[in-house]
Amino acid sequence: MRRLHAVNTTACVLALALCSPIASVMPMHGSQALEIAQAGAAATTTLTAAQATRAARELLEALKVQDAAGIYAGLSTPLRSTTDEEAVRTRLRNSPSLSDYRISAISRGMDDTTVEAVAVLADGTKEAPLLLVLDDEGKLVAWKWVGTTLPIEQSALNFVQDLNAQRWVAARYYLDLDFQKEIGPQDLKRKWSKLARVLGGTKQIKSALVASQGGEQQLVLVTIEFGKVTDNLFVIFNREGRIINVDFSADLV
Repeated sequence: MRRLHAVNTTACVLALALCSPIASVMPMHGSQALEIAQAGAAATTTLTAAQATRAARELLEALKVQDAAGIYAGLSTPLRSTTDEEAVRTRLRNSPSLSDYRISAISRGMDDTTVEAVAVLADGTKEAPLLLVLDDEGKLVAWKWVGTTLPIEQSALNFVQDLNAQRWVAARYYLDLDFQKEIGPQDLKRKWSKLARVLGGTKQIKSALVASQGGEQQLVLVTIEFGKVTDNLFVIFNREGRIINVDFSADLV
């Protein structure tokens, strides 16, 4: 189930994913135990739930003490190539302070892992839910404070919701014109239907988070809970906010 259209493979997608400015890289912290939502047999990521928990805690602990080197070390290789420790340190100085955190769920996907966490801000007056997406090595691919939605995130959600509702023509509206010439409504129907069938049906379209924005290619990850696994659908936009590729997380379609 990899792509609706052939663009580059994982290397291209991850390179995109990791161009996002790390600075805000997640405000949250603490240490607490977890409810692990493991995906059953459909999950093929090599990262175990225990490994994902450790990786997420290391990132959150680094944020808690404002350890720029620790945060930088926790970024995936493509993301590290777009920033440095000093840039991370500068951004930390302008980020909210966190006093604690708890990890509430870990969902292993086909080739990435979604970690749900709740951060406690330093003044103790507010809790903020957060999503982290980790690659197979436990490195950070993307993150998002839950409750905020950017325009391309909303477009990605609308696109997937239309697919799930079998509104193939409506879903195709979000595609760039050149992409529309290659992908017809019947193509969308065939690929989405097979994806949903293989992964046990769609239970919930949970959220969308930007991994890269503002450039010629922008990447949004849509987190979807299927019957067998919770996974992220990679939706790639051009600068104008039109979809130019949809890259599923494994070669199922």
